Amino acid sequence: QVQLAESGGGLVQAGGSLRLSCAASGRTFSSYMMGWFRQAPGKGREFVAAISRSAGRTSYADSAKGRFTISRDNTKNTVYLQMNSLKPEDTAVYYCAAGNKGVSYSVYVRENDYDYWGQGTQVTVSS
Repeated sequence: QVQLAESGGGLVQAGGSLRLSCAASGRTFSSYMMGWFRQAPGKGREFVAAISRSAGRTSYADSAKGRFTISRDNTKNTVYLQMNSLKPEDTAVYYCAAGNKGVSYSVYVRENDYDYWGQGTQVTVSS
């Protein structure tokens, strides 16, 4: 089992940047595929980005492409989400997730493909 703790959320003006971190404890971090999801008020949780165990592959939602970058440091048991050019519509609670599914280069975009979730961190983008 793995425990996940997000940090780095906050209030930022449109056009600004934030870097979210997700620290993992428990089983070997490098054995998990990692993902970021978000949930805006009144909406369901949606995929943002994912990164394979080896960090060799990534996947992004269309809304994140070109603005967000997911990365991981397996020596620090941490996954990051660098968010640039933020927009008010990026306002949401951001969750990191860990999954056992697949192989070293796998990335998945569905909630059901992930086994463990953090508590989330609030990101608010003002216009």
